[in-house]
Amino acid sequence: MTDNLTIVDHPLIQHKLTILRNKETPTAHFRQVLREVAILLGCEATKDLPLADVTIDTPLETIQSPYLEGKKICFVSILRAGNGLLDGLLDLIPSARVGHVGMYRDHDTLEAIRYYYRTPDELDGRQVIMVDPMLATGNTAIAAATELKKSGAKSLKFMCLVAAPEGVQAFNKVHPDVPVISAALDRQLNERGYILPGLGDAGDRIYGTKG
Repeated sequence: MTDNLTIVDHPLIQHKLTILRNKETPTAHFRQVLREVAILLGCEATKDLPLADVTIDTPLETIQSPYLEGKKICFVSILRAGNGLLDGLLDLIPSARVGHVGMYRDHDTLEAIRYYYRTPDELDGRQVIMVDPMLATGNTAIAAATELKKSGAKSLKFMCLVAAPEGVQAFNKVHPDVPVISAALDRQLNERGYILPGLGDAGDRIYGTKG
């Protein structure tokens, strides 16, 4: 579909995604499995972080060994559902800075409306990874990426759990320079802008609420 889309087709991810899709999965289990998937997806999203050799002493000898070169990481959660992925990413990189972009989707127009925005300083010197479980129409992700670029973000990625073809195409049209990492590319959107087969409203399932 696009060179900027990476589907992480790992057996553990696909197994856990099946659990997340199942409507019988209870809230607590859904939240835990989503956190686990975030760690696995996070490994793909950060695989190009720069390394430099450092000198260390093992119990047996002195060696040169790779170490993260100091690239600053910033995870940006698109509220509220993005926090379900954020927790796992912070397990992976506890030192990362965190930003939040509050967006909600107008149910009539499907357009994204911003209600909150706060990020760390100096985004231009950070690897910024936006997270949201769903890439549906793409409107929310497009708006969030636009705001982050306005704030100086130059190295930007978007990580999600499930994407729709319509959303990927729309996002790539506006932000062709931003890679998308996802666990799955689903079939299509329905008339309400929900992904099919999808997994329902991720925020509601994370927090046990009803839309």
